[in-house]
Amino acid sequence: MINRILIRIKVIQMLYSFMLTRSDFRIQEIPSKKTRDSKFAYAMYLDTLLLILKLSGRKISPKDEIPNPSGASAIPAIQNAKMITSLAANSELQEFAMKYSRDLSNYADCLEYLTNEICSSSVAKDYAKKRKRAIADDVNFWAIVIETILLHDPKFIEAARKDDDFTISGFETGLQMAINTLRDFNDVKSALLNSRRSLQESLEQAYKLYVALLLLPKDITRLREEQIETAKDKYLPTADDLNPNLKFITNKLINEIATSESLNAYLKDNPFSWDNDYYLIKELLETIINSDIYKEYMSIKGSDLQSDCEFWRTLFKDVILPSEALSESLESRSVYWNDDISIVGTFVLKTLRRIATDDSHKLELMPMFKDDEDATFGESLFVNAIDNADSYRELIDKFINESQWDTERIALMDIVILTAAITELLHFPAIPVPVTLNEYIEIANYYSSPRSGQFINGVLYSVINYLKGNNQLHKSFENKK
Repeated sequence: MINRILIRIKVIQMLYSFMLTRSDFRIQEIPSKKTRDSKFAYAMYLDTLLLILKLSGRKISPKDEIPNPSGASAIPAIQNAKMITSLAANSELQEFAMKYSRDLSNYADCLEYLTNEICSSSVAKDYAKKRKRAIADDVNFWAIVIETILLHDPKFIEAARKDDDFTISGFETGLQMAINTLRDFNDVKSALLNSRRSLQESLEQAYKLYVALLLLPKDITRLREEQIETAKDKYLPTADDLNPNLKFITNKLINEIATSESLNAYLKDNPFSWDNDYYLIKELLETIINSDIYKEYMSIKGSDLQSDCEFWRTLFKDVILPSEALSESLESRSVYWNDDISIVGTFVLKTLRRIATDDSHKLELMPMFKDDEDATFGESLFVNAIDNADSYRELIDKFINESQWDTERIALMDIVILTAAITELLHFPAIPVPVTLNEYIEIANYYSSPRSGQFINGVLYSVINYLKGNNQLHKSFENKK
């Protein structure tokens, strides 16, 4: 049921949210208040981050001439940690180290000693035993090393004292700043994990919306049946009250909804009800009764499943899906649903049509995904976009016409859409180029600024031609889905 159009939209929403707040290691700027304490604290902060690399057996810069401690490879888990790899790749750290002349020469004589102290510690042994180490494990390990070894070790403190600006307050503050930077890095990685979970949740919520909409006819019909029964008990019921037209409440689709095995199986594991939305159901029923669709349907004698399904299909298209009351209710239930209703609504219409035309005449829920490839498409697109975001941004900037577009003022949403589109071009060979091009231009027209479609179109055409010219794009250029 969830097609690639909706998946692309969900991925772009999550990418936008993640990239709006993301960063890798956030290297702190030197404090504006330049006291002796703050000056040394910042120097100690940079030194500590560089020492983490050095004690892990990594060079701190291309010009690093201080030999790595021989014990650095004693625990491969430390040397090969994901956090260490990310810290080593951080260009800001290298830039600030050069700017403030930090080269670890003061610590050269104690590097071997510190490495041995760390590798023989119980926290290192426990860390090495872990079969799977997450970023949080790397961060916790180094935070404990800083707090229990570096902060109190006499030889390390003596090495730090070689700096003329040394203060004990600056020393302690600098180490804490380093810990904070590591913790912030872990938060960013946690945000990535949370974004991936949110992507999956938003797709599951789209499917739940599909089921919820299919339940509406049953709840609307039930309320109408209650109204009819109540009218019979009025003090002075009319002839119409006593002998009502029951065509609406005997609509054959309602029984298919109530007895659907696949629908009831889903609801058993994923309960949903409109019971708390009485006023929504009441407003929808009143709008239906006052519509020409209802009046025409009720005026025709007799019915069959096909005409009954077509009646509800027309109500969904013209009354239910455009309803502001429904929109407000969906917004209160889920942050995802208002954006999903236009696409999910089309699958409700397809399901109703299929009941009438299939030989079984049974309501069978459409599967959440068409196949396994679609089921993994969203996460794969998201992860590859994040992993390659920086290189794709360089590619995007290469083809922005600066006479027409200010690169500093391009909407983030446009960058996100382009990043997702380039990811799809390069990582999904089975999707033809025109399909990718058309889908993302359409998304840009809907979600971003008025000129975004034109901008996305121009940049993507340039990127496609560049990738073709460099023999990087190996896929069909025919518009076949």
